[in-house]
Amino acid sequence: MKAIQVGLLGIGTVGSGTFNVLKRNQEEIKRRAGRGIEITMVADLDVARAQGIVGPGVKVVNDARAVIANPEIDIVVELIGGYGIAKQLVLEAIAAGKHVVTANKALLAVHGTEIFAAASAKGVMVAFEAAVAGGIPIIKALREGLTANRIQWIAGIINGTTNFILSEMRDKGLDFDVVLKEAQRLGYAEADPTFDIEGVDAAHKATILCSIAFGIPVQFDKAYVEGITKLAAQDIRYAEQLGYRIKLLGITKRTAKGIELRVHPSLVPAKRLLANVEGAMNAVVVNGDAVGTTLYYGKGAGAEPTASAVIADLVDIARLHTADPQNRVPHLAFQPDAMSTVPVLPMSEVVTSYYLRLRVADEAGVLAKVTGILAEAGISIDAVLQREADEVGGEGSTQTDLIILTHDAREGTMNDALAKLQALKTVLAPIVRIRKEELAG
Repeated sequence: MKAIQVGLLGIGTVGSGTFNVLKRNQEEIKRRAGRGIEITMVADLDVARAQGIVGPGVKVVNDARAVIANPEIDIVVELIGGYGIAKQLVLEAIAAGKHVVTANKALLAVHGTEIFAAASAKGVMVAFEAAVAGGIPIIKALREGLTANRIQWIAGIINGTTNFILSEMRDKGLDFDVVLKEAQRLGYAEADPTFDIEGVDAAHKATILCSIAFGIPVQFDKAYVEGITKLAAQDIRYAEQLGYRIKLLGITKRTAKGIELRVHPSLVPAKRLLANVEGAMNAVVVNGDAVGTTLYYGKGAGAEPTASAVIADLVDIARLHTADPQNRVPHLAFQPDAMSTVPVLPMSEVVTSYYLRLRVADEAGVLAKVTGILAEAGISIDAVLQREADEVGGEGSTQTDLIILTHDAREGTMNDALAKLQALKTVLAPIVRIRKEELAG
């Protein structure tokens, strides 16, 4: 059988990894796919560099549209990234009847509904395993392996940069700014790390997981996004003393009122497997009604881990290339005409428990005022930890830290209570609020 011919748009880190893994494991891949899969054309602005990577047997051009226009190309792999030209090229490839493989989580989180509709209308596939958690096959697990389940919730460490930073802060007791510079020096963080440290990258991925888990359209604009830039070393230390570790989690959850979709730092019990995922590794926990809780762990980035996912998509398309489009696995797991209209909840309606740190005057009656305001709001307290004043501010200090763990409360209710607490004259600094996730069963 004639080999599937692939055109690669962009041959940076992931593109070169894809080319090298496909070349190295071509016989194994052919045995699995039932036919050869060959990258025969590459588009990259730096033609000389690209030609040096792929060698003389592959045609290299500087115009991506030349790849799309080539009638010999069956699959277009988009590895350019971003929302702009990548979207145009993906839609043009679909219009030309090409299957598409992409690692572009930002594109799918924002424009996925339009892209999947165009692909369905044209009868082609858009595959995107590499868009979430690099080499971990979480998309296939959700779309196929867990298809019998009613998914209850997903919680994931899906950004390696932030997990590396939080691990270093915990291990070395350093503040965020210091560790960020080290992460940049080691190549874990970009020169402009905004998308990572502000939680945007994780929110793109969580949006995709949410749609597949619950069969709703991709709605990145409805996600609550909070990064790690305001975390302090003492909060990580206090969390540890209370039996928790702080992780940036992407969370999506089914509730009676709607779907939760949120990214923010969370206290996770230290005994949970997810709390023990360190460095730049990724992990996703999925809870389904039949299977219970399952964990998927591995490298979330890098040339060859991400290439592993890209090539898995190429093999899937090679196997299903001639199948009736109606009998393929739907892009978002559910049939397009059976997508749900269940709403994504605003953050104010989310119910979770909390860690609060208040820098307060070290005087009588402060704790009573604080607990009184929480009690008035109907927020019950799970634990209280009060530091010695000299431990917080040195000998003779008149300030101390008050750490409170609460039971579940509605976010809107907590916001109102925090406003009242912040207004107390004895509360001397902005209150730190970190959500707490038990991730039990």
